[in-house]
Amino acid sequence: MKNANVFSGCASQTRRQFLRCATASLAGGVILWPLAPSLLAADRKAKIRVGSCRLDLAQTKEAGLEGMELPIRDSGEKLQLSDPAVRQGYKRQMQETGVVISSLMMGLLNTNPLASDPRAPGWLEQSIDAAKDLGARVILVAFFGKGDLRQPDGKLKPEEVDMAIKRVQAAAPRAKDAGVILALENTLSAKQNVEILERIGSAAVKIYYDVGNSTRNGYDVATEIRFLKDRIACIHFKDGKSYLGEGEIKFEPIAAAIKDIGYQGWIVLETSDPSKNSVADAKRNAAYIRQLFGITS
Repeated sequence: MKNANVFSGCASQTRRQFLRCATASLAGGVILWPLAPSLLAADRKAKIRVGSCRLDLAQTKEAGLEGMELPIRDSGEKLQLSDPAVRQGYKRQMQETGVVISSLMMGLLNTNPLASDPRAPGWLEQSIDAAKDLGARVILVAFFGKGDLRQPDGKLKPEEVDMAIKRVQAAAPRAKDAGVILALENTLSAKQNVEILERIGSAAVKIYYDVGNSTRNGYDVATEIRFLKDRIACIHFKDGKSYLGEGEIKFEPIAAAIKDIGYQGWIVLETSDPSKNSVADAKRNAAYIRQLFGITS
């Protein structure tokens, strides 16, 4: 009853006020997990946020970032993240740091492709369930390395594409029910990706756009972003070994395109560490992004 009374004072408040009140209630012993990450993510959905896929939660906090993209690299029949005890550990860390897990990155699919590994559909289902539990709204479904859907001449690999589409289609209803987006990241053009999305035919499947990969593959990044529009679920920023804004990529027109499509979500750093200090370099790159988008808080 004491815990119920604590929350009764929050019930009539706005979402932001509720979150402040609920956070304060933690000191009184109220346990919000796994609800709190979802609420935090929902509360912040109306602006661009900056995260990283190269730092752990403690480092992310130290760098002043808001979220962490959690990589999934193990390839056992059961993913480590499918273990409730493992997820509980991440929940404790989120509570301690105030940093959310914004997305999951299925990097294991680069060596164990979705289109060919018989374990991959199960991994996708496990990742969806884990994302829901952790409050992460996006799962990066990777198609690089052995999982690349493109031939050296730029044409698609038809059999691999067909199987990837089939397996994503099968997982899409589960993702929709969980409130999770399956975000495809690959070497394909925006046009090729839209054709694949149309074949999949689910609002729970979108594109994870990487400005560094697209630049390296010769695509006009700003034009592609405007073409994809709301099909973009999340964005990676990187520029080889350089700090953002100091390398080959011109980020101003990219930022203009992102603003033009009204993108609201995560920009995730996949940047290198020129100084060999990952936290300091992430902080520097995040400051550049915030300046680029006029983010003051």
